[in-house]
Amino acid sequence: MDEATFTALVTGASSGIGLEIARRLLDRGWRVIGLAEKAPDLKHERFEAMAVDLLDEAAVRKAAAEIAERHSVTHIVHNAGLIWPNLLEDVKAEEIDGLTRLHITSPTILTQALVPAMRQNGFGRIVFVSSRAAIGTPTRSAYAATKAGVHGLARTWAHELGPEGITINVVAPGPILTDNFWSIVPKDSERQEKIAAQLPVRRIGTVEDVSRAVVFFLEPEAGYVTGQVLFVCGGSSLGGLSI
Repeated sequence: MDEATFTALVTGASSGIGLEIARRLLDRGWRVIGLAEKAPDLKHERFEAMAVDLLDEAAVRKAAAEIAERHSVTHIVHNAGLIWPNLLEDVKAEEIDGLTRLHITSPTILTQALVPAMRQNGFGRIVFVSSRAAIGTPTRSAYAATKAGVHGLARTWAHELGPEGITINVVAPGPILTDNFWSIVPKDSERQEKIAAQLPVRRIGTVEDVSRAVVFFLEPEAGYVTGQVLFVCGGSSLGGLSI
């Protein structure tokens, strides 16, 4: 397919990793639809912003139907995420339910609506932005459990959709300098410096580090790679990191 015909849906496109992915795809000449609770400030003739609360199942179904009716989406990047940290004794059922809706249910609804066009074209790329926390991090019960669920979802879809030219992969970032990270770790604090010092690469990652990995999986040439999880984590998946 000609890249000029590509249309990508990016969730969580209002800031951080999602916004950087959207910008990178626009630079390639693609059309981009950005879904987020708050519409991003990004202005571009090929960018369409939609304000959708991805915790609201009815709102997601409505948005999915609208996008499917107006666009033939070729690429999906499920990037939106929340952390809601708590130790085991403080974890609330509504936190698990909410992050399940955000990380698993909403992406499933969106993909169900948009994958028929991919099947018709015999081509599609789906990428989840997960987290290194999926392999375990203190205070991340709801977050780690639902992000780990994303890995199983992606591998299952890879089996089901691979014969139709559609690949599904996961990028799992470690600590990345975003508002999400700074909501847990004070910006430019001693704690931030300590985390960087624990990493084999001795620095915390950037949104550019993650977006480059995501774009690799979105490439038309990446059709022989599916069902994989790529940790973009500065080596934190090797163990020994304490956030």
